[in-house]
Amino acid sequence: MKVHVRKNDTVIVISGKDKGKTGEVLKVIPKTGRVIVKGVNIVKKHQKPNKQNMQGGIVEMEAAINSSKVMLYCEKCKKATRISNKIMEDGSKVRVCKKCGETF
Repeated sequence: MKVHVRKNDTVIVISGKDKGKTGEVLKVIPKTGRVIVKGVNIVKKHQKPNKQNMQGGIVEMEAAINSSKVMLYCEKCKKATRISNKIMEDGSKVRVCKKCGETF
């Protein structure tokens, strides 16, 4: 399954309980088509203390959301946008904002 976002991209959530939040993609899971975004879909996990991490208790962490619920966020036009691919003069392929033409 192909995912349209990459690690370290800035994305905005377009549906669900965290609609409108922006964050950085921490991890992409292409096998299931899900992404983990910083500050989005926070869940509480009950964690036992172990030898490496002696502190136990309730830990808040980000859970994965479906990649179809996020869109790439363009810093120039300050909106969610689709991307297109453009081939530069030197032969390299770059991602470009459909609305303003800014490269990512």
